[in-house]
Amino acid sequence: MAALRDRAAIAGVGWTPYSKNSGVSTLELALRAITAALDDCGLTRADVDGFVTHSVGDATPAAVVAASLGVPDPHVLLDLWGGGSVSAATVGAAAMAVASGQAETVVCWRALNARSEFRMGGTGRAAPTLVEFQYQVPYGLLAPPQQYALVGRAYLDACGAGEEDLGRVAVTQRQNALRNPRAMMRKPLSMDEYLAAPWIAEPLRLFDCCLETDAAIALVVTSAERARDLRQPPVLISGAATGGGHSLFSGARPDLSVSAAADMAPRLYAGAGIGPEEIQIAELYDAFTPLVLMQLEDYRLAPRRGAADFVASGATALDGKLPVNTHGGHLSEGYLHGLNHVGEAVTQLRGQAGDRQVPGAEVALTTGQPGYVSGTTSALILRADR
Repeated sequence: MAALRDRAAIAGVGWTPYSKNSGVSTLELALRAITAALDDCGLTRADVDGFVTHSVGDATPAAVVAASLGVPDPHVLLDLWGGGSVSAATVGAAAMAVASGQAETVVCWRALNARSEFRMGGTGRAAPTLVEFQYQVPYGLLAPPQQYALVGRAYLDACGAGEEDLGRVAVTQRQNALRNPRAMMRKPLSMDEYLAAPWIAEPLRLFDCCLETDAAIALVVTSAERARDLRQPPVLISGAATGGGHSLFSGARPDLSVSAAADMAPRLYAGAGIGPEEIQIAELYDAFTPLVLMQLEDYRLAPRRGAADFVASGATALDGKLPVNTHGGHLSEGYLHGLNHVGEAVTQLRGQAGDRQVPGAEVALTTGQPGYVSGTTSALILRADR
């Protein structure tokens, strides 16, 4: 892992608008985001020779995107399966391709019509062919809020946290989103409003759940040396790790309250050559609020069973000791399966986050889903090139 450290960089980032109905295909969303990312760093489609994406059966394959961009001889084509679990792994794979010389410029993207077209756990389509589903579909346990309610209840029971501890995560991230012009949710959220919201699957209320969104984001990964000659300040990929995880019904991990990130984190930090105390910003995968508390502990950013108190102290606010999900996260910006967290980290490390900018930010952790349901996880440590 140390051999990868700082050899590749994120040179460009591009988004499409977040919406409830994009009105276009996922292919069109992908092409728009990739074009924006290339424009951001001053490259063109002729410079691209690698393509990496991730999905759960709801996006356009890498080969189709390469052909649509008119790239006749792509050197890398990679489609990772696993939704948000492998969001960080896409960037890690691109960095490995660049560092090994397999490709020179790789685009990573996530494009989905998750609100208007392919709703997670929705009806009217065949269920994904996961081994786990034979243990849950016959009993009506299919939608992600139901699955993660089991995880959330296990965590709350283990640490003695309560509903307001989850609420503080949602309220704090909404405050961040108010400073993010890209965010879908721009109305303040109070604790009273949080507590008055309907249950989705106890202990998860409405505002504990992410926003299903139509959108795309793309990143351009190239060598650190080349990135320094491009339009934007490069963001170095200091560490990348992929790990296993829980499967909710047939896995061997006995404690749902501790995610697989706890096993992966030491490898991630060792690869980057830093410790958790050096993380200045954490963009933590937040499909549901309990995952934020769990990851604060599992990445050793807060004491074991102490994340609720850590958040209550104000430590994760924009002006706190460790700002978390500075863009509003999946709860308030939009749900792009983790890759928008990487985009936010890049924006912060460039010093381009406007009213939500964390002063002096140089090192960021950005994580994928911490290993539930799909049984995998991934994360990155990014560093400003100063």
